[in-house]
Amino acid sequence: MSLLNQLFNRGVLGTRCKTCLNLAISRIKLLQNKRDMQLKQMRKEISQFLQAGQEAIARIRVEHIIREQNIWAAYEILELFCEFVLARVPIIESQKECPSELREAIASIIFAAPRCSDVPDLLQIKNLFTTKYGKEFVSAISELRPDSGVNRTIIEKLSVSAPSGEVKLKVLRDIAEEYNLTWDSSKTEAEFRKNHEDLLGGTKHVGAGAAVSHTPSKKGSNNSSHSIVESSIKSVPDKQEYKYLEASSPSNNNSWLNNNEIEQSHKNNDVPLGDAKSETQFQSSDVLEKARAAIASADRASAVARAAAQLVQSNFGSLKLEGKSS
Repeated sequence: MSLLNQLFNRGVLGTRCKTCLNLAISRIKLLQNKRDMQLKQMRKEISQFLQAGQEAIARIRVEHIIREQNIWAAYEILELFCEFVLARVPIIESQKECPSELREAIASIIFAAPRCSDVPDLLQIKNLFTTKYGKEFVSAISELRPDSGVNRTIIEKLSVSAPSGEVKLKVLRDIAEEYNLTWDSSKTEAEFRKNHEDLLGGTKHVGAGAAVSHTPSKKGSNNSSHSIVESSIKSVPDKQEYKYLEASSPSNNNSWLNNNEIEQSHKNNDVPLGDAKSETQFQSSDVLEKARAAIASADRASAVARAAAQLVQSNFGSLKLEGKSS
């Protein structure tokens, strides 16, 4: 019974494999003809861009042409491999392991199947080979393990990496030569050789004058706000004048820092000295207004605290009187 099942499965596998291979060959031929017409149209458009002096657009469009050419070349190799495997389906049926002479062709078809979405028949062929040789055999090919046997040209043509500048320049020169254009490629060549900066890392160069001018002002404002808070916490109602002097002293320090800042930024950045000093005076006046506001809020807080303490004392006294009377 098992022998009959093996013979039946062998016949079914061979029939399905032949059908899928024939469909894949026919579909690849149709796609090659369609892609060939598209490539001719795209090359003509790029020649028009080069003739009109729009090299920037041509440099972008040429990548799509290179990708289509690579896929076209990969399809041509896959068509030959499918025809090769189709002629040797009886050998595949008769042997349990993959024949060594068919290793490259079968491995290349399995590797290209998920990368060629236009040819769904290759996926069915891959599933048939998975049933025949096992999942470990297919996974070794998909992961490109050593001795996987995949054709190197198939790997390169189906790669998703961007083409190099030399390849793009060569294709542009071929297009210009094909359409008899007198095109100067020096500008495009210089653009391809240029090392573009990584803009994701943010700006790396900051002016020295700007760095010097902003840092002291931040320190001065932080020191002034910190001293204002300390003076408001330690404030006593009968020492208003002392508080005022203590709160206003950081603004003087801030103005001293800002004066040094003005001179240094004036030396580094050639900023007009009068404008910088007027801006510093506005900043010191703002700090002084903030200090006065902080002192006023501290006075209000202390008044509320005294009122709360008197209220607590009065409530506590009334509770004592009630306890004695009872």
